[in-house]
Amino acid sequence: MTSTHLPTSPSAPASPILARQPLGGGLWPTLDPFLFCAHHDDAYPAGTPELGPAASLAGRQIGQDFSGKDGWSMYHGDVVPGFPPHPHRGFETVTIVREGLIDHSDSLGASARFGQGDVQWLTAGRGVVHAEMFPLLDAAGPNPLELFQIWLNLPARQKMVDPHFTMFWSERIPRLTLREGGGSTGPATHVAVIAGTLEGAAPLAPPPGSWAAQADADVAIWTLRMQPGARWTLPAATGDGTRRMLYHFAGSGVTVAGDATGHAALELRADAAVELVNTGAEDAEFLLLQGRPLNEPVAKYGPFVMNTQQEIMQALQDYRRTEFGGWPWGDAAPVHGREPRRFARRPGAPADELPTETAAAG
Repeated sequence: MTSTHLPTSPSAPASPILARQPLGGGLWPTLDPFLFCAHHDDAYPAGTPELGPAASLAGRQIGQDFSGKDGWSMYHGDVVPGFPPHPHRGFETVTIVREGLIDHSDSLGASARFGQGDVQWLTAGRGVVHAEMFPLLDAAGPNPLELFQIWLNLPARQKMVDPHFTMFWSERIPRLTLREGGGSTGPATHVAVIAGTLEGAAPLAPPPGSWAAQADADVAIWTLRMQPGARWTLPAATGDGTRRMLYHFAGSGVTVAGDATGHAALELRADAAVELVNTGAEDAEFLLLQGRPLNEPVAKYGPFVMNTQQEIMQALQDYRRTEFGGWPWGDAAPVHGREPRRFARRPGAPADELPTETAAAG
């Protein structure tokens, strides 16, 4: 999804809410430098020995199933749900897995099983092919999966950088517990700091070619969970020209800058501090995406995002000719066994990296 122009909010001129749009479905509007934001929330049933759903697939368009039938989709998978090998060029994918597991394999030779709060940050650059499969490991009970996939654009000068595979293990992602007035008791706001420093918490280093790696890009990716009664002020951004989108996607009874809101994408003035209050009886959850816009032309064709149509045509020709290095896996939709072990095998590495290890991400 390309950046979406939101309708002007009827809020008073002094409001830091510039625009709003109700959230519908799993694809959400974005602002430059972000290109796409998908929220997948699937209530998968028990798994089969092949790690697919132990349920009938009748009535689904297998290979292209986004139906949400019975609370879940197969997407492009035919046995295991997920996304078999597909190419990307010219941008980055940031995949935040809140619940469940993803099996990753790519044309660089990297593989991983990650989830339960982990984040994968993949710079496609000049081209990569990857598969993202959703193995259903529990044969006796449900297999819920919830994730965000965010596409962050690359500036024109970085479109053809070398692809780069990065894992942020959940155990290493900075997480803050914040309370009104800085106290140690009372309702809390919990924040996972994936990109962009917050309250002195510095995130893990983004890939070297990323727009987020530029000091003046002011890119932030945070997830927020507010307990009932929690009150917290989102600080103003520091960058000049930064744009900010706040997605309220779970819970009710939330006010943003004193304005009651349902589940919505809210474009906020980035240079203004904004108070968030959860007056509801359940946790409220948000995703924040911000950054200084690239302000460059966007030419997009499926999995390729460049600056001109000529570059898109070149991407298609390059992929047909080289397949971005080819597919080194014997399976067209690889999954990594029945053991629920999280791991990453980096290109050329002799052994797996595990979440408990302290090796640098990237």
